Amino acid sequence: QVQLVESGGGLVQPGGSLRLSCAASGSIFSIYAMGWYRQAPGKQRELGAAITSGGSTNYADSVKGRFTISRDNAKNTVYLQMNSLKPEDTAVYYCNAIVGGDDYWGQGTQVTVSS
Repeated sequence: QVQLVESGGGLVQPGGSLRLSCAASGSIFSIYAMGWYRQAPGKQRELGAAITSGGSTNYADSVKGRFTISRDNAKNTVYLQMNSLKPEDTAVYYCNAIVGGDDYWGQGTQVTVSS
């Protein structure tokens, strides 16, 4: 079992920045990859960025060059640095962990980009 707790969402103006954090606890030694997904109202949940235990990263085309995923192994925490935010980035952002083929999810944190 893995527990994920997100933080760092909020309201930001277009062009601004936010950093999301996801702290993992439980069977963290068996985590294969972690990522950030997002779901806007009326839309399907989609991958924003992911990072494997080996450090490989993957980004959605819509966030490449603006978002950076990173991790701090000592703190068992994954971060998503979001820069140059756009109104279309508005969504609930969910932390995800893949453990032995199973998916674990955090509770989600709201990000709103608006003037």
